[in-house]
Amino acid sequence: MEVTLVELKDIQLPDSMKRAMAKQAEAEREKRAKIINAEGEHLAAAALGEASDIMMAHPLALQLRNLQSLVEIGVDKNSTVVFPAPLMTTIAELGAFLAREQAAATPDIRNGVPVPVSVSLTNGAPDTA
Repeated sequence: MEVTLVELKDIQLPDSMKRAMAKQAEAEREKRAKIINAEGEHLAAAALGEASDIMMAHPLALQLRNLQSLVEIGVDKNSTVVFPAPLMTTIAELGAFLAREQAAATPDIRNGVPVPVSVSLTNGAPDTA
């Protein structure tokens, strides 16, 4: 059995075939880009869901995040931020919360007996009894 080798040189594809191949390649690139984008959106949604769960468990965390956002806006735009009255109440509650947390973490002991701590909502500083 004899084998014949054929060598092809300078093959010219028709323009319609070139266009079809280019369209297919572009469609594949768009498909991959859409999949990558969807995966990123899925990860972002999962992270936001976890963050919202944490903020539901700790309501002051949402207020702290709001304050952080306002600070970032103020720095970037060199602007003045006006706080509405309910937010100022929350800031006082935040101070009270932080004071209670600090008091709970480091109890005041006098003569071997823990001293109860009450928190004032006006200035957020702990008042020992």
